Amino acid sequence: MCGNNMSVPLLADAVTVSGAERETAAVIFLHGLGDTGHSWAEALSSIRLPYVKYICPHAPRIPVTLNMKMVMPSWFDLMGLSPDAPEDETGIKKAADNIKAVIEHEIKNGIPSNRIILGGFSQGGALSIYTALTCPHQLAGVVALSCWLPLHKTFPQAANHGMNKDTPVLQCHGEMDPMIPVRFGALTSEKLKAIVTPHKVQFRTYPGVMHSSCPQEMMDVKDFIEKLLPRI
Repeated sequence: MCGNNMSVPLLADAVTVSGAERETAAVIFLHGLGDTGHSWAEALSSIRLPYVKYICPHAPRIPVTLNMKMVMPSWFDLMGLSPDAPEDETGIKKAADNIKAVIEHEIKNGIPSNRIILGGFSQGGALSIYTALTCPHQLAGVVALSCWLPLHKTFPQAANHGMNKDTPVLQCHGEMDPMIPVRFGALTSEKLKAIVTPHKVQFRTYPGVMHSSCPQEMMDVKDFIEKLLPRI
């Protein structure tokens, strides 16, 4: 069955890396501020599994307060990058709803939610954690790279569905990150352990890595995906 992508705005122009054989699982991966889905589609292609479909949507272009209101790809507005900075609550919730629509589209097209991993880098990673915790469908896992938990003060109450309480989370962070210090990653990890089953949260750090990925991190992501989405 082929669903209509046009009914899901983010899918209309998303970069999709199709499986080389019958697709029985999906990875939805969200890029960071100012980026597009292309760079992560390329990175994920290097660790792809032949039965997995990789979907890398592009964020809408909006003015970003943090960057002097310059218009750029951004999942929601950012006012600051510290844990106590004001947040765009309406924008975060709307963005999460748009990602949930992508998940629901894949479910309708025959991929069960427990064969879908949601992930992202930086702002995209933040949105992936928030979306997973508030999602009414049980996901296979979450990949959260160099990021934080948005609206962290609203949890654990905001995780009202509790569908992903036992969903594994792989959180990775560069130890030399100047934009989102590794300390914020560690605080996020502790907060996550208060929301989901603690031993399901892995927090890995990478010496010398700044606000970016590295080959070791990509191998860890590959292992995580392979373990949670085995061939069926």
